[in-house]
Amino acid sequence: VQLVESGGGLVQAGGSLRLSCAASGRTFSTLAMGWFRQAPGKEREFVAAISRSGGGTLYADSVKGRFTISKDSVKNTVYLQMNSLKPEDTAVYSCAASTRSYATTLRNLYRDWGQGTQVTVSS
Repeated sequence: VQLVESGGGLVQAGGSLRLSCAASGRTFSTLAMGWFRQAPGKEREFVAAISRSGGGTLYADSVKGRFTISKDSVKNTVYLQMNSLKPEDTAVYSCAASTRSYATTLRNLYRDWGQGTQVTVSS
């Protein structure tokens, strides 16, 4: 699966952004998808995941209630709606395709990765 993210940018604290991840490849509809982020000097961390069907979602505690992951199987696109953004949300956000059909937080279960999109939240 090939993945291309878009929608990143610079936003003030309290603002919103919606990230998109366009996927190509015949296996998209069979896989769970996830979003991860990596801030400078830090390890990549899990943000959110959605199951193949879209009926199951998982969120990191740090974004729960503020971020929403969704998918459009017709458009082969996964979204991350980010509200009430904080400066600590600043990072490169990457989407990934899992090797499983269920949502998972485990980074080693994601096989294909996008190049990432920068999100910067100013205080």
